[in-house]
Amino acid sequence: MQYVLMICTDENSEHALSPEEGSARLGEYVAFGEEMGKRGVLQGGARLRPTTDATTVRVRDGEVLTSDGPFAETKEQIGGYYLVDCKDLDEAIEVASKIPGARHGTIEVRPIWEM
Repeated sequence: MQYVLMICTDENSEHALSPEEGSARLGEYVAFGEEMGKRGVLQGGARLRPTTDATTVRVRDGEVLTSDGPFAETKEQIGGYYLVDCKDLDEAIEVASKIPGARHGTIEVRPIWEM
């Protein structure tokens, strides 16, 4: 079954990392990707630009409305995601627990709804 693992962290604290800390964190993500790739569960993923680059789109009464920024004000923002193919939710949770962001943020595990 496929799952999206959404990495939710405080992007302000991410931007506050020193260059050395940022490089070390990136190395942790590279190691995670290599490990999950070898396991055969990693199907894809991407890092997202900050919420300052986001645009929210709504359609009301046939009119397209846009606003700058994310849909909701929150303490944590979705900074990236992984698409994984796991045998069950337990395996998806185990994989999510290995994402470096789980140590200082939240990983939301959501099954893909096949259409």
